[in-house]
This record gives sequence, C-alpha cells and structure tokens, in this order.
Amino acid sequence: MGSSASSLPGDPNGPGPLTRPKLEDIPESCIALVLSHLDPPEIAKLARLNRAFRAASSADFIWVPKLPSNYPYILSQLSDQGLGDKGKKDIYARLSRPNPFDGGTKEVWIDKRTGGVCLAISSKALGITGIDDRRYWNHIPTNESRFQTIAYLQQIWWLQVDGDLDFLFPTGTYSLFFRLQLGKVGKRLLGRRVCNYENVQGWDLKPAQFQLTTQHGQHAVSRCMLGNLGNWVHYHVGDFVVEDLNEKTNVKFSLTQIDCTHTKGGLCVDCVVICPSSVGKDMFFL
Repeated sequence: MGSSASSLPGDPNGPGPLTRPKLEDIPESCIALVLSHLDPPEIAKLARLNRAFRAASSADFIWVPKLPSNYPYILSQLSDQGLGDKGKKDIYARLSRPNPFDGGTKEVWIDKRTGGVCLAISSKALGITGIDDRRYWNHIPTNESRFQTIAYLQQIWWLQVDGDLDFLFPTGTYSLFFRLQLGKVGKRLLGRRVCNYENVQGWDLKPAQFQLTTQHGQHAVSRCMLGNLGNWVHYHVGDFVVEDLNEKTNVKFSLTQIDCTHTKGGLCVDCVVICPSSVGKDMFFL
C-alpha cells in the first residue's frame, strides 16, 4: 500500500475517527437567541435538556419582552422589595404565580400564555352593605377561595356590593367578573364537596345588576338571574379599555339587587377578577 493510504482506526499516527457534534457543542449565545423566539412553557421544557440550555434560558434579553410593560410598578406593590434586583427570568417566574398585595386583600399575576396582567380582589376589599351585621353576612373560611375566605349572605332585603380600584395596567382591553355561588360552602365530607342550599332564595324573581365605570367615562351594565346552584360562576360585568400605560386606571364596579319586595339569601361572594379580555374568554366563556 502506498503512503497515501487512509489511516486505520486506532492508528496513533492518523487523525482518528470523526466525532459527531452534540447539543453541548452549540454556543450558549446561539441557544439563547433561539429560546428568545419561544413561549415561556416551551423555554422551560428545553431548559431541562442539559446544562447549556439551562444556562442559556437565564439570559435577561429572553425574558424582558415577555414581562408586561408595567412590571416595575407591580414589583413596587409587593412586600418583597428585593425582587427587582433579581434576574428577569426569576422576576417572570415570580409574577407568573399569584402575588398578594394591599394587605393580602388583592393578588396580581401574569398569564403564562399571553403575558397579560390579571388581578383578583378579595371580598374583604369590597364594600358590602350590612357586612358587619352577622344577621345578614358572615365571613367563612374555605379552601375554595384563592383568599381562603368568602363573604356569605344569609338573608337581606337590599344587596349592594361595591368595589373601587386604582391600578397601572398595560394598554389593552380588560374584562371584569364577579365570582359568585348560590349555596353555602362547607368542609369536605369523606372527600366529597358539601354545599348547603337552605338559605338560597329570591334570585329567581328579579335579575341582579352588575356595572362598572372608569375615570374616562367608560361604562358597562349587565343584568342576569343568578343560578347554577352549588357551583362557582364568573359573572361577566363588562369590559374597559386602557390606552395610556403611564396613567393609573380607576375602575368602580358593583353588584346590586335592591328590589325590596322580597328577601335574598344563600349567596357566596368570593372575589372580583380582572384580566385581559382574551384571557377571560378562555377562562370563563367555555
């Protein structure tokens, strides 16, 4: 054989067999660039592939566009003031789960799919006529509420529940809902959900009225009979539009049934939910 013959595998003088490239060989900056075009759930899956993908997934430039424009304001409302010093991935992870603020009476989070800002307002942050009179209302602890407590109406002639919120929302269209249930929540019995319908009355005679207004004159009114006994229902009050991301939006909202020809009772008031309308359709209009 001539001197130009190919080297055999194992020949110490030859170049040896070629190695195939591996995922670990991709530069971290290239991985990060690819990840920046994916949604957060997809990034989380790829970050579990190996150390290179996990490290690349922490790059700030990936997460900045996925955070809402008002995220510094949201951070300023939370009790953990050191969160702003963390990386953008850690901030996103924290904001993608419910974060209590305003004494624990409100929660804010971002929708993982859209990055939209969502809010929940506890019944304890609402103005409820007669709430301090135990003949009419009681606060009941329950794990069926994100706030671990709901307001329960035993019986009343005049139902009025008011709310008032000032918040810096990103631009967009938002929907507002009341989360209500007919029937008193109870503790689970042998793993089964228990609901007491003893005081449920008056809701089939006249519709309840929901309404909202903003400081710029936006107004929405809806009326409906409360129903679906024993199940939590998100009642859509209406929508409002935020056009200026630098101005706080003031939203006033209410639930009323003030026809005093009959009593009403057996109603659970959990919270008010505000979220981008696209998220609201997916969550509550199924």
